[in-house]
Amino acid sequence: MMPIQLSIRSVQHYLYCPHRWGLLEIDRAWAENFFVTKANLLHKRVHDPDNHYAAKGKKVFTSVPVYCDDADYCLYGIVDCLEAAKTVSGVPIRGLDGQYQLCIVEYKPTQPKNKTYNEDDLMQVFAQKICVDYTFGGDCDGVLYYADVKKRTPLPLREYFAEYDQRLKRVLQEMRINLANGSIPPIEKKQKCSGCSMKDLCMPPSQRRQGFRQLLRKIQENAQ
Repeated sequence: MMPIQLSIRSVQHYLYCPHRWGLLEIDRAWAENFFVTKANLLHKRVHDPDNHYAAKGKKVFTSVPVYCDDADYCLYGIVDCLEAAKTVSGVPIRGLDGQYQLCIVEYKPTQPKNKTYNEDDLMQVFAQKICVDYTFGGDCDGVLYYADVKKRTPLPLREYFAEYDQRLKRVLQEMRINLANGSIPPIEKKQKCSGCSMKDLCMPPSQRRQGFRQLLRKIQENAQ
């Protein structure tokens, strides 16, 4: 029996805040269908003129559907930007001559203070890498691009592959356990909470908290 299919977007939400992820999953606000995404990949060419362009000698593909059927992952999603640089050794891309080294470019609005990148952002790109490598073959690179400083930050995806892979598998297991049990991870108030769009829903005034929890339990019961 295959594990529950998870989207890369869902993994991103879980990494940001497990409790927020739980609220979103119960509400089904951003539900995606694994089989639709996979079908799009199989039937839609990534070299469609509407979805790619050339920049600085590279082919740049946007909104690329990817997936990984491996039972250890069972992931799917969309890579916003995938660059292909022609090399002597790489992966073939249908419709293009030669072989290419692929690179995921994940855009972020601002660079974090006092550090090169956020670990959660790195893990998001790592999850994308698992799917890109499975979909196209090869061993792709990954970078974060920070719009505020107009700078690319290469990520050590190969150097620490085993470590990131172990963490990703642990996160996927936690997510599937919570989904199977219909449980929402507990609130862990952190600095990021103040800027979260779901703050009022997540942490309502104490007099409304009990009613809110009862509502969530009803949603869970109706979904079963």
